[in-house]
Amino acid sequence: MVDLGTGIATAGIAISAAAAIIGGAFGTAMAQSAIGTAGMGVIAERPEEAGKLLIWLVIPETIVIFGFVIGILLALKITG
Repeated sequence: MVDLGTGIATAGIAISAAAAIIGGAFGTAMAQSAIGTAGMGVIAERPEEAGKLLIWLVIPETIVIFGFVIGILLALKITG
């Protein structure tokens, strides 16, 4: 006899892990799109500000890292 509760729980955790990573990736993409567009305008007018803009462009990457960590923790919950 197959226990469907375990399979459904595993599927739910797997879907949650995927949603954490995908959500973080889409959020970062939207943020970097806006920052990159504004940054190109600033660089066109003041090229000396390029270093500061690079920092602003890298900050949203932490969202992907957080999503990845949450996804890994959820995936470990499946195996553990």
